[in-house]
Amino acid sequence: MRMIAIALLTLFAAASFTVSAQTYPTRSIRLVTPSSPGGSSDIIGRLLAQKLTEQLGQQVYVENRAGAGGVIGYDHVAKSAPDGYTMLIAPSSIAINASMYAKLPYSLRDFAPVTLLVAAANVLAVHPSLPVHSVKQLIALMKAQRGKLVAGSAGAGTSPHLSLELFKSMTATDFVIVHYKGAGPGAIALLSGENGLSMPSVPTIIQYLKAGRVRGLAVSAAKRAPLLPDLPTVAEAAVPGFESTNWFCIVVPAGTPAAIVDRLNQEVVRAIRTAELRERLSAEGADAIGGTPDELAGYMRSEAEKWARVIKAAGIKPE
Repeated sequence: MRMIAIALLTLFAAASFTVSAQTYPTRSIRLVTPSSPGGSSDIIGRLLAQKLTEQLGQQVYVENRAGAGGVIGYDHVAKSAPDGYTMLIAPSSIAINASMYAKLPYSLRDFAPVTLLVAAANVLAVHPSLPVHSVKQLIALMKAQRGKLVAGSAGAGTSPHLSLELFKSMTATDFVIVHYKGAGPGAIALLSGENGLSMPSVPTIIQYLKAGRVRGLAVSAAKRAPLLPDLPTVAEAAVPGFESTNWFCIVVPAGTPAAIVDRLNQEVVRAIRTAELRERLSAEGADAIGGTPDELAGYMRSEAEKWARVIKAAGIKPE
């Protein structure tokens, strides 16, 4: 009798999940971003939330939970109910933080991948007061003033931070890196001249580049950014082999029913592949990607391995 009861409960639970997936969503959905307002994931998240609201017929709203290189936001989502009503738009640091921190309150196993969302180049940018107009001039200045220049990042373990570490390693230079609570505050510090240089993503810095408030020297990706065709890549400008891409994905708490994960995958991919959203993302300097949950899982593993090597080579000790 006990085995029969267990079997009936299992069937009931499966049936409940099926019904839940068929009627989902019945209320508003949170899209948590681990950055402050103005950061790349915040900008991209708001574009996506608007489109998903139209598609799902329920309000999808962005909630900012910034700080600690994304750890605050990641931990919050990891501990949220796995019911499909909390999503996370995560930058690459979600796959990297395990190499940056000796102890995290969560692990990648606490998340169910949904889809790789977009990718964007970072921009090696300097404050106009810095007397350099090329990557080679910047390297020369760094070597002449070893350890004196100050660079800002969006937080420890973020793509802007590790792009700077990779640059430092590959150019045999030395400079101070200061971490901020997100891309927005990091950009403000560069605009004010508090820092001399930074490597924020295109969506974060594009408006300030166009306004002439900061000077772009190069982009971090393997190819030039369509919005910044006059900027060379770091590799072609002075550092052969340099490549770093800031990417963003959608994940949900582990244990979210597979049917709901599949639904979210379909809706998010559908949203970012519409002509409207592709154009708006492109205008922000981001390329829409999409894909399956399994493809995202594999990509996150490969990125974690790549940047673990960079972190080790840079001599960064887990905090």
